[in-house]
Amino acid sequence: MVSALGDILAHELAEKKHMALPLIVLDIGLIGGGLSGFLGIGGGIVTAPLLLYLPSLFGQEPLSMHTVGGLTISQALFASLCGGVAHWKTGNVDRRLAAVMSGVIFIAALVGGVGSRWFGHRFLLGLFLVLSLTAAVLIMLPQPKEAGSVYAQGSFSTARAIAVALGIGLLGGLVGQGGSFILIPLAVTFLKVPLRIAMGSNMVIIFFASMAGFLGKAATGQVPLLLAGALLAGILPGSLAGVMLSRRVPTHALRLALGGLILAACARMALDLFA
Repeated sequence: MVSALGDILAHELAEKKHMALPLIVLDIGLIGGGLSGFLGIGGGIVTAPLLLYLPSLFGQEPLSMHTVGGLTISQALFASLCGGVAHWKTGNVDRRLAAVMSGVIFIAALVGGVGSRWFGHRFLLGLFLVLSLTAAVLIMLPQPKEAGSVYAQGSFSTARAIAVALGIGLLGGLVGQGGSFILIPLAVTFLKVPLRIAMGSNMVIIFFASMAGFLGKAATGQVPLLLAGALLAGILPGSLAGVMLSRRVPTHALRLALGGLILAACARMALDLFA
């Protein structure tokens, strides 16, 4: 009798924890969406550390990097679709750049998304740690200015564009990141594309990268649909609030704070890896 009651209580506790996790992920979506809307980035680099460490603070089992990657790539797909349509309508897309890089990055991200199944949690966490450190530095650096000269559409190095797409697509597909936080500064500094065009083209390119990564992870069972739905439900209102807030708060100050938070998350990831 006592054993049966214990089993019932254990089952009820498990059910409550199962129901609480989507609510936690929804809140993470609100936070990540708000920061991404404020800073104009995809947001996966923000939500991934939250998904890794926040659920355990509420008594949940920690999510694996495979699950976190599946969730953040779903977020990147949704965000890049909305952003890509908006930038396409405003004419801030270099169509040749988008065409060249989208095809390459789709294949590379698909390979990374499928291949991530065969890498362990520690490897993916270490790779994400490196990308997060890169993101923290790029976020805190002063933003590049618009070029003074008139940019001619399509006037970039095709070889360089292919190299960038291959690297970002493969690494992003592995860890479930679209890669916009790296693609934009590389497009400006390495491909010599004006910032406004780089941001608009980035959304189209990252859409194809995210689609490939999502398909690869979904096909290998790495995308929990319930949690993905909860995350996206929080992303939309969060990003709208972030865009509104960006008009009132100094962006530079928040960039420094966000970079500091990502560095703190990097420290925690390093402890998990090397402790």
